[in-house]
Amino acid sequence: MGLLEGKKLLVTGVLTDGSIAFHVARLAQEQGAEVVLTSFGRQMRLTQVISRRLPKEAPVVELDVTDAEHLEALAGRVREHVDSLDGVVHSIGFAPQSVMGGNFLAGQWPDVATALEVSAYSLKSLAVAAKPLLGRGSSIVGLTFDARYAWPVYDWMGVAKAAFEATSRYLARDLGPDGIRCNLVSAGPIRTTAAKSIPGFEAMEGGWPDRAPLGWDVSDPEPTARAVAALLSDWFPATTGEIVHVDGGVHAMGL
Repeated sequence: MGLLEGKKLLVTGVLTDGSIAFHVARLAQEQGAEVVLTSFGRQMRLTQVISRRLPKEAPVVELDVTDAEHLEALAGRVREHVDSLDGVVHSIGFAPQSVMGGNFLAGQWPDVATALEVSAYSLKSLAVAAKPLLGRGSSIVGLTFDARYAWPVYDWMGVAKAAFEATSRYLARDLGPDGIRCNLVSAGPIRTTAAKSIPGFEAMEGGWPDRAPLGWDVSDPEPTARAVAALLSDWFPATTGEIVHVDGGVHAMGL
């Protein structure tokens, strides 16, 4: 029996087969889960094509996390494929390049607001939209990049990640009485399409493998996907509001 046998999961953020979300969906299926993906707009077609590269093609429902109508319709759209959910994966993030790459002081509120809405507030939006489908013992897992530090070039996306991490803790508080857990995985730098869109991303990943006690492969999303799968499983029944670091150990080194 697989780690996620019989689980029904909603996975956001699958755009390429190199994305962390894709590997989460793949691993979840291999471990016995039934997976539904989300996408929207022109990306829908891309997600549908990439879905065919999973062990089993997964249905794709439309969801723009900044669209109130999409959020309101999410439960109904998911019910067309599964009758309930045991887990939700938040792998969504975006900030205009005008507020990254060394532009912290020049960042303007409209662009900062976009980063905060898409990359932080969306965790609450997604959790509330999916809540009618989630029962006791279910799990929400999001992906972050350690927001305790001011990373080179990350700028307002780093601020958004700090808000994202705080949002997860408040969701853990408010969803806990319903038996719903909310945790995050803080991954080291991985060369996904999203990461490569950050101006100067090389400055963030530079030297990471040398600083990590366990080493670090910036091209391998598998360790991160495994951590997400573990948090979606029943093996962490009393863990919520937590951030699990999957970064080769860099977070603990004080470097």
